[in-house]
Amino acid sequence: MQPDPTTILDTLDIDTPLIGLYDAPDPAPFAPLVEPKPRECVFAAFSQWQAGKTLHVTKERHGCGAGQLLGDQVSGRSRAALVKFLVDEEGLRASHELMGLWLDARPGFQPRHAHVLIGPLRGDQYDHLRSVTFYVNADQLSVLCTGAAYYSRPDDPAPVTVPFGSACAQLAGLFADLDVPQAIVGATDQAMRQHVPPGLLAFSVTRPMYELLCRWADDPASSLHNSFLRRLIEGRGGSL
Repeated sequence: MQPDPTTILDTLDIDTPLIGLYDAPDPAPFAPLVEPKPRECVFAAFSQWQAGKTLHVTKERHGCGAGQLLGDQVSGRSRAALVKFLVDEEGLRASHELMGLWLDARPGFQPRHAHVLIGPLRGDQYDHLRSVTFYVNADQLSVLCTGAAYYSRPDDPAPVTVPFGSACAQLAGLFADLDVPQAIVGATDQAMRQHVPPGLLAFSVTRPMYELLCRWADDPASSLHNSFLRRLIEGRGGSL
């Protein structure tokens, strides 16, 4: 059963809908659907998500994010062409060699089904949910980062990371294991920033982390209910 994030959303005044990434066998339950245009950034659909629509990504229609969202199903560019683009045009690494090492080291996302769907949360499709993204300002992000560490042990994987990668990779492909509770601070890809309001960053969480955050929110002893947050909210004029 999908957990209820209402306490988090209400307490932190998060008014941008949560967005799920689904790996599903059937796109029909996610209607209304929109499809990416050729070479179009996944995040060009941001306003469509706010209107309740879901982006439908397949190997036939995949926009710019094919390699990050569809794994080995689609080859958008040859490796050499990709390295050249990322280094010579985007300037993301100091050399082709360094970029190649990074490409070899990234975990990658291998979907189980032919349909990757990104859009509003669907409670009846929870079994197919792989990650949830909060779009938040700096104050909201700070509280969520603290909440993500609430149940973590020192020898656990880092509860929050800020890995280098495209914004669509930060939704799923840069998690080492989607079955481990972990969060990524994302929307740090300059190429997609034009599609989101300037004050927002992404906080993407695996499904296990989403469940832990909802537990954290319902614990009256947690940081979501402490005096520091109350003073922060008061200092911001009553809301974040």
